[in-house]
Amino acid sequence: MSQRSSVSDKNCRSLTLATSNAHKIREIRAMFADSGWVVRAAPPELPDIEETGATFAENARIKALAVASATGEMTLADDSGLVVDALNGQPGTQSRRWAGEHASDTDRIALLLQRMADVPDGLRTARFVCAACVADACGALWETSAAVEGIILREPRGNNGFGYDPVFFLPDLGLTMAELDENKKNAVSHRSLAMRQVMTWLTCIQCCEE
Repeated sequence: MSQRSSVSDKNCRSLTLATSNAHKIREIRAMFADSGWVVRAAPPELPDIEETGATFAENARIKALAVASATGEMTLADDSGLVVDALNGQPGTQSRRWAGEHASDTDRIALLLQRMADVPDGLRTARFVCAACVADACGALWETSAAVEGIILREPRGNNGFGYDPVFFLPDLGLTMAELDENKKNAVSHRSLAMRQVMTWLTCIQCCEE
């Protein structure tokens, strides 16, 4: 967890999300449901933000600063993806675009399983990573990250979630991310762990100013 500068406004109780991903918006809103914060999607008229960072943290920072500057609102961004050890960290920051800019989740999973076809069971370790960044219109930042370890299966299981969830197996639970219901996933996922840290920090800065 890192704090680059003090992002604070005791009158601010809303966050704008720097994403147009409907699945991600729904997940984050559910995670913040009892936090006292209103989570809003970024205005649809904002131009697409080019994610040029080499790391998840850099991309989250780019998105948070861009939307905060454009809207003048406190903004929350996250950049998440799958890191596979046997593929030297791929797909990593390219998780969404790995199979092509307009590829579907099914396409991305198919490419992953193809690339890992010859990887033995004992070497199919991977992790979901989430980097989160909160920024305000003045450029002040607060950042954190979280990860969840798992194993890549040889075929999809489960109908929930999105992205690579159907092939990401959680050994401690004996289920894939896609086999978890929404409440359970929002309790154990990489994004939920990062958002929990964000909520703790937001509560802390408010308490310090009251």
